[in-house]
Amino acid sequence: MSRRCHVTGKGVLTGNNVSHAHNKTRRRFLPNLQETTLLSDILGAPIRMRLTTNGIRTVEHNGGLDSFLLGTPNRKLPPEALVIKRRILRVQERKAAQQG
Repeated sequence: MSRRCHVTGKGVLTGNNVSHAHNKTRRRFLPNLQETTLLSDILGAPIRMRLTTNGIRTVEHNGGLDSFLLGTPNRKLPPEALVIKRRILRVQERKAAQQG
């Protein structure tokens, strides 16, 4: 499983550890990934995702998973989020077809 946020797309960065003697050794800066379960109102089911804490705040700020994904353009979403967005759109179309 890659160390990448399913919403923001943030991943691992690299840099140097610098000692007091100014020796440089390579290191990795890992994103603060959390395994979270978000509830989708349209799908009516919980969805498990690996998000950074910043990604969780972004989703909550935008009113939940459904409204965040539907309000974000496809070009700004990573492939994992696009899969969920397509599922939400399909269910939304089915519900609209049944009502109208």
